[in-house]
Amino acid sequence: MGSATVDGHCAPGFTGVRDAFERNFREHGDIGAAVTVTVEGEAVVDLWGGHADAAGTRAWEHDTLVNVYSTSKGMTALCAHLLADRGELDIDAPVVRYWPEFGQAGKQDIPVRWLLSHRAGLIAPRVPLPEGCAYDWDRVCAALAATEPWWEPGTAQGYHAVTFGYLVGEVVRRITGQSLGMFLRSEITGPLGARVFIGTPAQEHARCADMVGRLDEARITAQFPGVPKPPFRTLADHPLAVVMLALLSLPTGDVNSAAYRSAEIPAGNAHASAHGLATVYGALAGGKLVGTGTLEAMRRSQSLPGERDLTIDALAPAGHEHHWGLGYMLNHRGQAGPNPGAFGHGGAGGSYAFADPENRLSFAYTMNKYGGGTTGDDPRNRGLVRAVYRALAQTRRPGAGPEIRPRSGPANPDAERNNGKCGMHPARRGRGGPERA
Repeated sequence: MGSATVDGHCAPGFTGVRDAFERNFREHGDIGAAVTVTVEGEAVVDLWGGHADAAGTRAWEHDTLVNVYSTSKGMTALCAHLLADRGELDIDAPVVRYWPEFGQAGKQDIPVRWLLSHRAGLIAPRVPLPEGCAYDWDRVCAALAATEPWWEPGTAQGYHAVTFGYLVGEVVRRITGQSLGMFLRSEITGPLGARVFIGTPAQEHARCADMVGRLDEARITAQFPGVPKPPFRTLADHPLAVVMLALLSLPTGDVNSAAYRSAEIPAGNAHASAHGLATVYGALAGGKLVGTGTLEAMRRSQSLPGERDLTIDALAPAGHEHHWGLGYMLNHRGQAGPNPGAFGHGGAGGSYAFADPENRLSFAYTMNKYGGGTTGDDPRNRGLVRAVYRALAQTRRPGAGPEIRPRSGPANPDAERNNGKCGMHPARRGRGGPERA
């Protein structure tokens, strides 16, 4: 571990974030990384440093892209919410309204809501697919359409680590005629000038950092020695069957390859700069992408009080709870700072990005050294988030501006649920509220 040359800027009062960023290189072994924080749409922190490859031959630049794994899901979910905000997608409509073939194997009543909230029971195809099929969109979607759910839909939540992107992405494609990545670029990231791609153009590959360490079968089997790999007949075949199905059923191959970077795997292969992710979440926090009703629907808990996630919590300590919004990780554990209304998504390896609408703040951290898990609990991003909110509190101390603002209403988002049940069906409203109150 050592130091790295760090470039960029911090606004007055935010130098503690630079200290935390530099500490990640010294104490946590970061190789190349970037962090961007916006407040009221302005970048108060925009830092980058280190190297884009293990050999140290390429400097990490402001526009460096890197695979952010499941941080991608926040962008994928946003595409669906943009369509809902426009009235083109009803979150509570059955998926078959948009994707008729999905109704096979008893799935005709599953609403789009359950795709976004990881309640559909479709963590993997039932029929094993050969290596390389993750790049074949039509084949994967056909397999998922034919799949019988692994549990009764709506009765439990289980992180759809890879299939989330195909399921939500196919709904977007059926409505728009565009792939998820094309829609993201044409409707969100392109107009914002944000460097975030799902299906990275070949001309951008030279700006992609190499992941050093990665989530692959070797890492997973080493973490769970002796645990059988798919196929499984049921989740009862092994206590960790749900984890192995979710992570190993659709292997994606070498994440540093041109084929992977060019493919669209919307649950986990966005290539983004920290500045790009923070730009998108900043626009979301500032009310520039969707209306107030849609924003509230995105971050309303779809999880029952005390509910565990079948996939994530198989790896977590006893008593761990995981709260899902509609495609987003909620902030009940404070991983995104003190505002329980903040929401976003993390990625395997340590990347993390979120919006804090009450404080008009966005945060994004990207890196190429594979480290912590998906839930925003990597010590590198946690240290940065703490430094951001310390700085925000200082710059907004009495006499220096407004204080940090928590979300109004109940601290526990589950209190907003409809009698604790999933799949609410309140009436539609106009723009800014088609996803309901």
